[in-house]
Amino acid sequence: MARMLADRPADPLTIGEISKALGHSHGAVQQAVTTLVRRGEADQLGAGKQFRANGKTAAAAQAAVISPPGTHSPRAQAAMARTTPPAATTPKQPGPIRRAGGQLYHPRELADLPDVEALNRLRDADVPVLLYGPPGTGKTSLVEAAFPDLITVAGDGDTTVGDLIGDYTLDDSGGYVWQYGPLVTAMTEGRALLIDDATLISPKVLASMYPAMDGRRQIQVKAHKGETVQAMQGFFVVAGHNPGVHGAVLTEALASRFSVQIQVGTDYDLALALKIDARVVRVARNLARQVELGELGWAPQLRELLSYQRTEAVLGTKAALGNLVGIAPLEDRDAVAAAVSKIAGVQQVAPLTLGRQLSASAAQQPPGSTSSAQRGRSR
Repeated sequence: MARMLADRPADPLTIGEISKALGHSHGAVQQAVTTLVRRGEADQLGAGKQFRANGKTAAAAQAAVISPPGTHSPRAQAAMARTTPPAATTPKQPGPIRRAGGQLYHPRELADLPDVEALNRLRDADVPVLLYGPPGTGKTSLVEAAFPDLITVAGDGDTTVGDLIGDYTLDDSGGYVWQYGPLVTAMTEGRALLIDDATLISPKVLASMYPAMDGRRQIQVKAHKGETVQAMQGFFVVAGHNPGVHGAVLTEALASRFSVQIQVGTDYDLALALKIDARVVRVARNLARQVELGELGWAPQLRELLSYQRTEAVLGTKAALGNLVGIAPLEDRDAVAAAVSKIAGVQQVAPLTLGRQLSASAAQQPPGSTSSAQRGRSR
């Protein structure tokens, strides 16, 4: 890593560029370059998305002792010996559940049960679950509420086998050490694993975890001396699928691994219960019906409705309505604006846009007040 940066001292490089050049996973590269930055042997630029060599990088490249992959002893036995967290308590109450981040989740009905309880029963029976539906409908929130011991993988087209199973990373001494990925951690600690946006991940990458989900309940880590990792009791896989997202492909091989597939949509009654403006909820319902009929491609989901509520509280109704129109895809924006105008009774709703520059005196005026110059013109 240090040698590559030193060879290109003038080039600011992203994690993706470094990963592609070295052939390592994004996670491994991120940890290695973070180590160099922490030791003052590389610089992190701007918002932290690019890295570049500094005066110490060349010396670090020469002094580093790199241990080639395969020279470190396996840590499978140590991993197996970790204390397994207690199984998630099956929630019996239908009321709100506080997620790990502090947000409240309001359970919905699934097979005559609160959805969190249904998921826990499926986990006890070792029945993998696929949740599918538009972004913003609460798929991730449901899984986080059901399983406090959850490990989450955010899938995308760049996700590699190393990002799931593990890879060699640079340690403080400059050598490469093996670090297990989230799949192995979940297996060895008996935890729940959410593969979010699973259908954006390459089918070849997903295939690496299939043996852990069938009767074998184990995987072979080829990159780490071919060791075998066995799943402990409590290990459970949930996947999220957004059918309308560009590039999302639910292959037959992936679908067949999930015995239960649950459609997740927005609960508009819940939106009303959360005191979101009833007019805006009606707009969302109307647009959702158009989506079902194939007349439209987008409708606000619960995430957007909650965002509307927060924006309205800060900037007011007009701005919140404008933002609701503005976050719609460009091809659906006119239809959304028309629905907002018709149902909410507000004319000429347009996306939030910066206007002309305020004068110093106008900028100091409290909202809604009129400057003396404006009063003079009004006369």
